[in-house]
Amino acid sequence: MQGHTVVTTLRYQGAHWQGLRDALGEAEVLRFDSPESPGFAEALDRATIAILAKDPGIDILSAPNLRWIHVDHAGLNRAAKPEAFREGLVVTGSSGRSAPVLAEHALFFCLALAYRYPDFLDAQRAHRWGVPGQEDLRGLYGRTMGIVGLGNTGKELALRAKAFGMRVLGYRRRDAEAPAGVDKVFSADAGESLDTLLAESDFVVLALGLSDKTHRLIGERELQLIGPRGYLVNMARGPVVDEAALVRALHAGTIAGAGLDTFKVEPLPQDSPVWDAPNALITPHVTPAVPDRTARSLEIIVENIRRFEAGEPMLNPLTPEDLYTRG
Repeated sequence: MQGHTVVTTLRYQGAHWQGLRDALGEAEVLRFDSPESPGFAEALDRATIAILAKDPGIDILSAPNLRWIHVDHAGLNRAAKPEAFREGLVVTGSSGRSAPVLAEHALFFCLALAYRYPDFLDAQRAHRWGVPGQEDLRGLYGRTMGIVGLGNTGKELALRAKAFGMRVLGYRRRDAEAPAGVDKVFSADAGESLDTLLAESDFVVLALGLSDKTHRLIGERELQLIGPRGYLVNMARGPVVDEAALVRALHAGTIAGAGLDTFKVEPLPQDSPVWDAPNALITPHVTPAVPDRTARSLEIIVENIRRFEAGEPMLNPLTPEDLYTRG
């Protein structure tokens, strides 16, 4: 990449760092611990590329010479400010690097909810044989999963849900052919709403990005469509769901339960009513890592370096539809 200056805050080591350095070729590479490090601001003034460990602030998004910013994680809603869409700048992320285990995490919630595992764990600790109503339990086989968002995680989840013998519905922005494992796709571009997917699904899994358009996508009306036999799983971002409406729905039995990994405020405040909502399972925005996550991130970055030099469309770019100003 002759003629380019790259600033980076990645903390790659060993072969991972060498792989990145080799991919950057003849570019000048300036490495910092963080954007607050001495000399970073001066380097940013002349940098054309920034490869960052964390979301860029307005100062980085507005750096006049930057043509490409890569953020080495998946959800880019914190970077999706108006400055990110200025002419001549592309912002990309590492979405997909953890998709297989995020899909597993969603299935963990679905299985635990379907099998009422918290009740059985309480019974085990009390040395009590079984729980009331256990005869009415149903597994995942033959039930319907609705996946809202068919990106990397949604596609991985569809394959796994189909392996469990489930009917799989999907909803996404673009009108395109159904991915493997998805029986039917609804799309915003085709003018279709979420309503059918919500009403027909036993498990609704959110795996979409957070934007102004998806902020509070799931509110009181949508929860009523899911109904008292349905479950909601949020693997997206907390503000995709109206949290207060969800708590009310769980207390009222409007839906059967929820698996929640993300929240409006994180860490979840100790006095949040979400903690005590009935039939809610909570994990603290943490998913077990794939064994090769850094290598998978590096593959994305290296491919985007190639595409940047070739003038080809980049992997995982922010688009104006991703704009998020409501958080």
